[in-house]
Amino acid sequence: MLFLVVEAVGGYYTHSLALLSDAGHMLADSGALAIALFARRIALRPRSKLRTFGYRRAEVLAALLNATMLSVGAVAIVIEALERWRAPRPILALPMLVIAAVGLVVNLLSAWILSRGKDGHDTNTRAALAHVLSDALGSVGAIVAAGLVLAFGWTRADPAISLAIAGLVAFAGLQLLRQAGHVLMEGVPHGVSISAVEATVRETEGVQSMHDLHVWRIADGFDSAMVHVVVEDERDAVAVAARVGDRLKEKHGIHHVTVQPEAPEPKPGAA
Repeated sequence: MLFLVVEAVGGYYTHSLALLSDAGHMLADSGALAIALFARRIALRPRSKLRTFGYRRAEVLAALLNATMLSVGAVAIVIEALERWRAPRPILALPMLVIAAVGLVVNLLSAWILSRGKDGHDTNTRAALAHVLSDALGSVGAIVAAGLVLAFGWTRADPAISLAIAGLVAFAGLQLLRQAGHVLMEGVPHGVSISAVEATVRETEGVQSMHDLHVWRIADGFDSAMVHVVVEDERDAVAVAARVGDRLKEKHGIHHVTVQPEAPEPKPGAA
């Protein structure tokens, strides 16, 4: 966070949009992580009579907010970059190069620390690592821009690299938007095959047939399923429903399962 301020001040001093864009990128990433951590705290609240699933979707709403922030930031960078492309400004390339190089070192050091942590495979840690590596790419872009200005006097390299950084920001925003939208539209969770889930239900002992299968994600790590099963013997309905739930948990990692057992269709000519 301290270097973010250094980079922003350096960008203003050197008239470098690439440095300012990278600082904005770092600010957006820091804000995204802060919002995600805050949402995680809210998500841990117990469920209530009004919110029977609890507050788990707070993390999805946080992702939507982050996506909006990133998109607005990308648009702002593009507008300023196009303006500077039309009317290039003088760049203090040497200080710009030094600041960008220090930024790269800081980001790579942060990535190294995160990758070696005991929680290196945790979802939040992986997200933080991805953000830091993305910031490192922004620093590389600023270094390239400074080098081009120093070597060839091409001041338009600064807004050109800024557009590339805007692309990184926009890509991150679109990824978040896609993921959050998929959850809010109650799509099948990534990594879960609906046909495989259906096969698991049909192959469960005591199941004659099934219908109205739904699989969706409440939040990260909280997948749910609902299905109607026609049992072979209605006297065994409760046990069959329990078996279906256990198999979906064991084979597909779906822990919240609602099974509605139904009596078998009467055979033709049966009394």
